[in-house]
Amino acid sequence: MRDRRVLMVRARMRDVLYLPGGKAEPHESDVEAVVREAFEETGLRLTADDVEPFGTVTEPAHGQAPGTMVAMALFLARPGGALDSAMPVASAEVDEVEWVTSADADRCPPAGVETLRRLVAAELID
Repeated sequence: MRDRRVLMVRARMRDVLYLPGGKAEPHESDVEAVVREAFEETGLRLTADDVEPFGTVTEPAHGQAPGTMVAMALFLARPGGALDSAMPVASAEVDEVEWVTSADADRCPPAGVETLRRLVAAELID
């Protein structure tokens, strides 16, 4: 997060904003997957010390059959140091990166909407 906004991405061929992330490889911990996915999708170089757990979200999966749910472990990237001045960039996996507030919830799938709600409740974003 930066300036009371959270970084989201729009994946190729998708119409909504998602949190950067993905699935852990078989040999990875969740934190290692966060560090890898952040770099792959945004070019941001995080370390395990930069992230902290922020709970889990289980919501209907966007673009999937009715009743399909997605469960996501959420992590926050701690502000400070080089991360504060780093510029995220779109990668081969995403078309755009954008800093958003809760006002952008209508551009997010259900899991993103719930995550924005929790970030507002924690007074981390507007």
